[in-house]
Amino acid sequence: MSTRPPVVVQPPASDGGRQVTIRGEPTGTAYSLFDVLDLVHRAGLPGEDRAVDDPELIEWRGGGPYDWNAPEPPDTPDG
Repeated sequence: MSTRPPVVVQPPASDGGRQVTIRGEPTGTAYSLFDVLDLVHRAGLPGEDRAVDDPELIEWRGGGPYDWNAPEPPDTPDG
């Protein structure tokens, strides 16, 4: 039986922030890996460095723990 990780980090928004939910509840916006670890720690989950790569703890959507740049805007035709 497969269970979902308690932490879900969404892809970067236009400002570079990533929405974080823990156990299905919105917990805030992270602008760095340190922000994610802080939210995880506040929720009482293990916030060790190795936890960021643990797929049983964190589901990274739209990139991984080291992807913090805002997405590139789509190309638009000149004129």
